[in-house]
Amino acid sequence: MSSSHDHQELNPITYSCYSRRVRDGEQFIPNHVFSFQISGTLLMTDGDRQYIFQEDSFRLTRRNSLLKFTKQPGAAGEYKNLSVFMDQQTLKELSLAYKYETAKHMQTPVVISIPAHELLRSYLRSLEPYDQLLSTENAMLRTIKVKELVFLLLKVSPALKHVLFDFSEPGKLDLEAFMNKNFRFNVSLERFAYLTGRSLSTFKRDFEKIFSSRPGQWLQEKRLKEAYFLIKEKGVAPKEVYVDVGFEDLSHFSFAFKKMYGVAPSKV
Repeated sequence: MSSSHDHQELNPITYSCYSRRVRDGEQFIPNHVFSFQISGTLLMTDGDRQYIFQEDSFRLTRRNSLLKFTKQPGAAGEYKNLSVFMDQQTLKELSLAYKYETAKHMQTPVVISIPAHELLRSYLRSLEPYDQLLSTENAMLRTIKVKELVFLLLKVSPALKHVLFDFSEPGKLDLEAFMNKNFRFNVSLERFAYLTGRSLSTFKRDFEKIFSSRPGQWLQEKRLKEAYFLIKEKGVAPKEVYVDVGFEDLSHFSFAFKKMYGVAPSKV
């Protein structure tokens, strides 16, 4: 491989390959994602629970999820993963055409382990000609492959119907509990508002009533306090901490930390 990072986006099919350890800060998952871990290890956390997926494993990540993840190459020196994104429009079309309905919101982990099955392995083999699927004229074929995957998942795990065809939007949540759990995720205020079942204006108003602070100010101070604790009490290096607590880059983190504490994080 010519570079340490090769990422081909097929939308909605993505194949990724890394030859080095990659530590991504966080990701908001807007659509359900089916993934096959070809090689290497994926470590994920939703703030409450850690998930570990080794080579030759299948998983489904639920939509409207916040996750942090680390990708580690395997013994052969590569991390490889294949993912298929199932958009809401396609799922709604299937629900209407085949009367797939769910009467309940199914409580499951954010990331669901899918049992290995020959049907899924055969499906993955059909995706091997990645370059052909990349072609613009194959957009319809990619849509068909997504629909095929949905049918196969329902065959392998029928209970997934209550996940895939749950089209409800996030309800109004306990804002204080949600923010104290998820402040480490570096997502926009609009995203926080949506995930707590509020408009942006209502989110800001409710936030200031609860925390007596503006969201942006509260988030920065909360993240810096967490960083200070991790550096001072846990001995974590600043270059590791800033991603964990939700900062985009080390220089911004160091500047904000010094402004708040009067000393650089490396001097704590």
